[in-house]
Amino acid sequence: MKRILAIGLMAWMVVGQAKAQNYTNNKAPLQPKTYIELPLGSIKPKGWLHEMLLRQKNGASGQLDKLYPQVMGPRNGWLGGDGDQWERGPYWIDGLLPLAYILDDQELKAKVQPWIEWSINSQREDGYFGPATDYGPEKGLQRNNAQDWWPKMVMLKVLQQYYSATGDQRVIKLMSNYFKYQLKTLPEKPLGNWSFWAEYRSADNLQAVYWLYNITGEKHLLDLANLLHKQGYDYVDMFLNRDDLTRINTIHGVNLAQGIKEPVIYYQQQPEEKYLQAVKKAFADIRQFHGQPQGMYGADEALHGNNPTQGSELCSAVELMFSLEKMMEITGDLQFADHLERVAFNTLPTQVSDDFMVRQYFQQVNQVHVSRHPRNFDINHGETDLVYGLLTGYPCCTSNMHQGWPKFTQNLWYATKDNGLAALVFSPSEVRAKVGDGVKVKMTEETNYPFTEAITFKLAIEGKQKKVAFPFHVRIPSWSKNAKVAINGKPWSGEVKPNSIIVINRTWKSGDVVTLDLPMHIETSTWYENAMAVERGPLVYALKVEETWNKKPITDDPGRFGKEYFEVKPASNWNYGILDFPKEKTQEVFTVIKKETKNAYPWNLAGAPIEIKVKGKQLPFWNLYNEMAGPQPYSRMIYGISAIQEMPEVELTLIPYGCTTLRVTEFPVIKEYK
Repeated sequence: MKRILAIGLMAWMVVGQAKAQNYTNNKAPLQPKTYIELPLGSIKPKGWLHEMLLRQKNGASGQLDKLYPQVMGPRNGWLGGDGDQWERGPYWIDGLLPLAYILDDQELKAKVQPWIEWSINSQREDGYFGPATDYGPEKGLQRNNAQDWWPKMVMLKVLQQYYSATGDQRVIKLMSNYFKYQLKTLPEKPLGNWSFWAEYRSADNLQAVYWLYNITGEKHLLDLANLLHKQGYDYVDMFLNRDDLTRINTIHGVNLAQGIKEPVIYYQQQPEEKYLQAVKKAFADIRQFHGQPQGMYGADEALHGNNPTQGSELCSAVELMFSLEKMMEITGDLQFADHLERVAFNTLPTQVSDDFMVRQYFQQVNQVHVSRHPRNFDINHGETDLVYGLLTGYPCCTSNMHQGWPKFTQNLWYATKDNGLAALVFSPSEVRAKVGDGVKVKMTEETNYPFTEAITFKLAIEGKQKKVAFPFHVRIPSWSKNAKVAINGKPWSGEVKPNSIIVINRTWKSGDVVTLDLPMHIETSTWYENAMAVERGPLVYALKVEETWNKKPITDDPGRFGKEYFEVKPASNWNYGILDFPKEKTQEVFTVIKKETKNAYPWNLAGAPIEIKVKGKQLPFWNLYNEMAGPQPYSRMIYGISAIQEMPEVELTLIPYGCTTLRVTEFPVIKEYK
């Protein structure tokens, strides 16, 4: 009898264990992650998102070896050459590899593979991998610091993704040996030995160590994680105990975007509340002292306040997106999901051209004149920091911008601890995953979100099984009041409230449909000099300014900044304020117009699917200063100014921020003298 009971207990444990192992969560003693990343290639973009990835493939992402051959060509150190030895090559592949496998594109995979092969084959007996030889200076290349810890952190991210897509066991061997090398070498040559970048960006190394530990269970990896945390920059102290985030010029903007996740990454091993509190406080301080409506912050390059003409770097945007994705996965905190959508749907589309061939180094939220000109940025690269070009500003963004949309796609869906599926951020897509007792399903998300309010999820069970029981987790955004959920046309009986996860736990069959209605209402927020930003759902809206694009040659230093750039000048007035109104009349003051764009590319003036109309007046004294919008007029002061009183009321047209190039986003508010 005891033997029968033991066998039964073992069988129950095996079943329970199998159910828990659809996808690998954290191994003890690490805290379990709330959500679990799916294998690369499981999630496919649809609709406008698929179009974005195709434009990347046909644009600079798919052609950078030809467009930027001096760095991305065969001389690159990560291909065994004597050229660039540092971050730029790994940066490119960190975006190109997920793009290749998400699109299942053989041509792109072929571009990626030599970088993978050389990296794996470069490993020495002691575990070191990557370029190891420093070369003399050569213009346009980074040929020294070959042994720096930092570029290898980027390649570790690449190799993680490659293993996720292919299961190539050589990755496990390489990383296991490299981490042993790190554990042995870091006490003598710490993270800051070659450059400070590795100290500030240690979280990328740390997350890779935990990733490998969850596969191999090697205990020394936890010792390495503690060492990396100790040698890395102390963000907890910075966020909780110092005033660095209340001042300017205290930290590089990209370092902040990458480093802000470090306390949350380390929290998995050391689950003390201070690590989560530090990040919460950091985001609050950034919002107050440097924040911008599109989800970013003034940092051009160093942290530089919240004036709407301060720049925000493209590298900061894609790195902050990755940080938010990792923190969302670990904690399930919906603040990170809301913030991720804010950056993805506003910041990212406008900073890269429609054909994905040129980009801005910095963007401005009040951006009314894009030209080659020195501005009040923390740094100046030949006056090219605001213009659109392949190499203008600084080439790190040329190399690093490619990860934004592919990794966003990869993080639309997650597996859950209870063997279900989770839709945490929204875009047209489909996912194939195992649920329940390992049953394979496909879930299709049909939507034109973030422009529309309706999302439809359609389930198909793959294989012979007719039904499967699993929980479906769906985020209700913080901004969505009166959201509604229906299953097969019938209202769902559970509670649906803003800033929550609903869990639909039922037995499903092929053809089941979940509809999610997320009403979007006009909201306003207050920014620099009491200015107003206009929001609707996840989108920020900006003044529609007609654009004139001009291509200009670069003759003074084409090797550094490229052969050409684009300036963009306004073809309509921009210097408007919005008339003040009672807050309770917000929905009446703004008129939302939904346009029929016939599946046009949505992220430009012509394709913008939504317009918002509101009354305003031109401010004749608000003019260009230093080829920027002049000093921001203070809002809601009583203007006893005849120049304003004499100006006629006009109807302003606002469109999604991501559809603009020139724009006013933080509007002066006019409270007229009566």
